[in-house]
Amino acid sequence: MKWEENVRRVVPYTPGEQPQKTGVIKLNTNENPYAPAPGVAKAAAALDAEKFRLYPAFPEKTALAEELAARCHIGTDQIFIGVGSDDVLSMAFMTFFQSGRPILFPDITYSFYDVWADVYQIPYERKALDQDFQIRPADYKKPNGGVIFPNPNAPTGVLMPLEAVEEIVAANRDVVVIVDEAYIDFGGTSALPLIEKYDNLLVVQTFSKSRSMAGMRIGFACGHPALIRYLNDVKYSVNSYTMNTAALELGVEAVRDEAYFEACCQKIMDTRARAEERLLKLGFVFPKSCANFIFASHQTMPAREIFERLQENDIYVRWWDKDRISNYLRITIGTDEQMEILYQALGRIFHLP
Repeated sequence: MKWEENVRRVVPYTPGEQPQKTGVIKLNTNENPYAPAPGVAKAAAALDAEKFRLYPAFPEKTALAEELAARCHIGTDQIFIGVGSDDVLSMAFMTFFQSGRPILFPDITYSFYDVWADVYQIPYERKALDQDFQIRPADYKKPNGGVIFPNPNAPTGVLMPLEAVEEIVAANRDVVVIVDEAYIDFGGTSALPLIEKYDNLLVVQTFSKSRSMAGMRIGFACGHPALIRYLNDVKYSVNSYTMNTAALELGVEAVRDEAYFEACCQKIMDTRARAEERLLKLGFVFPKSCANFIFASHQTMPAREIFERLQENDIYVRWWDKDRISNYLRITIGTDEQMEILYQALGRIFHLP
């Protein structure tokens, strides 16, 4: 077909499988195994459907922006809200990475980064993690068009100390540095306080993991007011009404209940600690995780075989056929009951008594 000569072609991001059958143990997309804060359900039941005939409010003018600003101890002019952190990051790529110089990110990291770079025709360089899956700040002290990395990293779960994060930000004052904190609430220290010191730092977080709201698609960025203005200019040049009314209202309740949020995160961290002990006994090795998953490799059985055998048992984990990580599985932390089913299945796969 002749018209295909003028089509932009990219290899799309491949999300984790979403099995439609019931009764599966789903540990492949880092969703939270617990329900959102109780106030979310109450607010959902009280939603006024009459409002749905109207366009939603601009996110920065909503109670959600005010709640987030209050929690982060910043102004509402330092908050950008989007349709999940993927939307926020995509807008950030389009807005800030326009110099023509290569942007920098790790070779083992969130696999959407190179997809966005390809879509927006942004040159990039991958910087290799060390043998312990650590980001090396020295690799990011060279001329570039911008820097992005998750902290904790994905899919490794490895946390970079805040001092190392600041080292990268301070070394790149002439470009924007984006710290993707999708998993920061599971044991890490956020870079949020640094936005008052560095006007080139954008910190991105999500409601999908620690706030159990993956289905509502809410993400946000925090940064200098100028960064937020530029983001909004690009967003409103693409779509004026990006957030739906229900998400804007229910998101408020997810932020307000701090006690529930902290208890939920602690439950996941406690289960993660128990999972580390059980997986070690089953013959796995893994880096220390500060996320809601464990990135594990078995000492005797290939990851692909384990992945396929678990699926035969209706247990879904994540596996990538990629350099350096093809012998690792990313296992989301579920409830204690779900994890026990996983351990039992692994015991059968390895023929343990």
